[in-house]
Amino acid sequence: MVERRMNSLVKWALILFVLVSIILNIVLIGIHSSRTPKCSAQRVHPLRGKHDKRSLVFADLTREEYLQVQQFMLKDKILNISINQATTPSENFLFLIDLSLPKKVDVLAYLSGTSPKPDREATAVVFHGSKGYIKEYVVGPLPNPTYIKDVTLDKYGAQLPINARTVTIGEYNLLFKFLDDEVFSKLKKLMKESFDVDENKKLNPFEQMPRGLRSGDRKTWISFFRDMSGMYIHPVGFEVLVDHGSVNASQWKVERLLYNGQYFNTVEDLKQKYDAMSVKKIAYKKSPDYDSLKPRNKPLQIGPQLFYAEGKRYSVSNNHVLYMDWSFAFGLSSLTGMRVFDVRFKNERIAYELSVQEAMSVYGSLTPGMILTKFLDSSIGIGRFAHELTRGVDCPYEATYVDTYRYIDVQAPVRYRNSICIFEHNMGQPLRRHFGDFFHKSYGGMVNSALVFRTITAIGNYDYMWDFIFYQTGAVEAKVHATGYITSSYLVDGSQKYGHQVAENVLGNIHTHFINFKVDLDVLGERNVFQTKDMEYVNVSLPWKTDHHAMVPQLVEKQLKTEQEAALRYGTKTPRYLHIASNKTNKWGHQRSYRLQVFSFTGDHLPESEPEERSMSWARYKVAITKYKDSELTSSSLYSQNNIWSPAVDFSKYIADDESIEDEDLVAWVTTGFLHIPHAEDIPNTVTVGNGGGVLLRPHNYFDEDPSIHSADSVYIKPGSENSCENNRMACLAKETCSPVLEPFTFNGFEGVMKFED
Repeated sequence: MVERRMNSLVKWALILFVLVSIILNIVLIGIHSSRTPKCSAQRVHPLRGKHDKRSLVFADLTREEYLQVQQFMLKDKILNISINQATTPSENFLFLIDLSLPKKVDVLAYLSGTSPKPDREATAVVFHGSKGYIKEYVVGPLPNPTYIKDVTLDKYGAQLPINARTVTIGEYNLLFKFLDDEVFSKLKKLMKESFDVDENKKLNPFEQMPRGLRSGDRKTWISFFRDMSGMYIHPVGFEVLVDHGSVNASQWKVERLLYNGQYFNTVEDLKQKYDAMSVKKIAYKKSPDYDSLKPRNKPLQIGPQLFYAEGKRYSVSNNHVLYMDWSFAFGLSSLTGMRVFDVRFKNERIAYELSVQEAMSVYGSLTPGMILTKFLDSSIGIGRFAHELTRGVDCPYEATYVDTYRYIDVQAPVRYRNSICIFEHNMGQPLRRHFGDFFHKSYGGMVNSALVFRTITAIGNYDYMWDFIFYQTGAVEAKVHATGYITSSYLVDGSQKYGHQVAENVLGNIHTHFINFKVDLDVLGERNVFQTKDMEYVNVSLPWKTDHHAMVPQLVEKQLKTEQEAALRYGTKTPRYLHIASNKTNKWGHQRSYRLQVFSFTGDHLPESEPEERSMSWARYKVAITKYKDSELTSSSLYSQNNIWSPAVDFSKYIADDESIEDEDLVAWVTTGFLHIPHAEDIPNTVTVGNGGGVLLRPHNYFDEDPSIHSADSVYIKPGSENSCENNRMACLAKETCSPVLEPFTFNGFEGVMKFED
């Protein structure tokens, strides 16, 4: 009986303990919840502007529009095109559909309300393998197209040869089969002993460009790498030169081979000498997994996160963004990548277009795979490789993410989820501040919050992070940072003249990165001038003691009048202040202007004596100013890489006609970048820190004062007002602390990867 009573008491004690624990937890949760409410998903303060559907004049094609263009072209029996990814080079293939931008004059008239909306059109690129040429067509009007216009001659002034085409999935499939049939199957013993390659294991190819030595060539050195996740830093010492110039794959042939630093004319020659033990053999050795990006240590905690305590202060509608005093339209070209249009600050247009144009690298090497390598990424497609951005890593977790659609070397338009992100960001330092210590005791400062518009493109081994940043000062910045894997070559005697060893038998090859931006500034209209400002020391006598002289810095201002004067070459002394200016003045009588401030550590440009240089002639110039023309819309082209000796677009011709740039619609072409000498710390990945460049567009006498002084982010403290919220929102932050509501993590980035099967 006593034992039963004891059990009963224990039972009721446990029940009472559980009830008390539950009640205490409820109370604590209630107290904690009252202290940390969930942050509002709705903005507390209204936007300063209104979204404008006229931005859709710049919008990328929708999925439905891509399909309308595709189906309309398929119905044209004369074109006789295929959309199958396995289409061979000898057939006609619809390679690309992209937005065809309307003429600027028509768009400006539409935006001003004086003309109707321009017709919406698409550009389509067809590789006519059956006829030996490439054609560009304009298809429109959308959404229900009625015409197809051949614009090739008007746009480029010449026909485009079929060998200028980008290598398609169909051609890659034939190349892989060719290598299997003509190389690997005939060198089975060598492949097994040197590289552990058999029916179940393979090597990965990485092609080098340009494809040959002269116009008309399509001869590609293909280097081989271990089949590992970071293959680019696992070269094996085997390279093959394939002539695939004919659109008929049966006529392709192996021209040369390189094995362990020794050249061979044929596969049979290599096989015979290998079997006869007359070559220095590569003995297979398993490579450590030094390329892996898998964390070496288990993550312990999440780092600082961005969230919006009072809702987002920006808004995205269709392709239009509003942020504080800023507004702009945006798009993503499959070829050139990120771009923004009709950029306005306080409702005044600052720029008509700010866009990426080209990303180019020139490599040095002892081995053929990279000795002539010059990559021109827009010929492959910069925007083509903008995949999903990883939430919380590539962009803040709470950023706004935008899907894009593209049609390039596919059978149907492809959706790329979350491939653009937009977020407001604390840049990590005050925008301005002053602490009054001597006389008037006060503190005035302002956090540097700015809007970031971002995409990241993974083009083969390299990843480029593209940012357009909008500051509350009226400045906008275009930046690029490089990361990803370096390209490497197999270490042979003499290699280290061209880089550093970064792993066993691995050379990280020296190379340059050149990035070209188009900056179409419209400073208070389209009639602008180009000015430079700098300083010089002048020997002056002192006013109060005229017999004494001193060297005093003095302002030097010039106005450059022609395109050749305004083509500012790298390697020459250029003025440090470069301005696109209007003829209107600010309150103080100075011409209202925007300054181009270039941040660059670019290496030397390819000498102009080299036959390939004309295809990248934009890189001669730190800044080049040209008169706007509808025939000069881009600095490079889809065909520059594979017809590098006879480029469809030669930027130097934009300057050669030396037109006047006084009171004209001006375009600035800005080149930035850096020299990269790979080093051990580039293994496994190159980091973004220190590897980048950009251009900052800064108001210069455009305003009468710094416009950010009117920002509600300003903080002002006087003695006695330390705890007041009136001019310091930070003082009340602790009372208004909230916790963010986060969306579930998702990732769909592999939906848009290249597929080598039908």
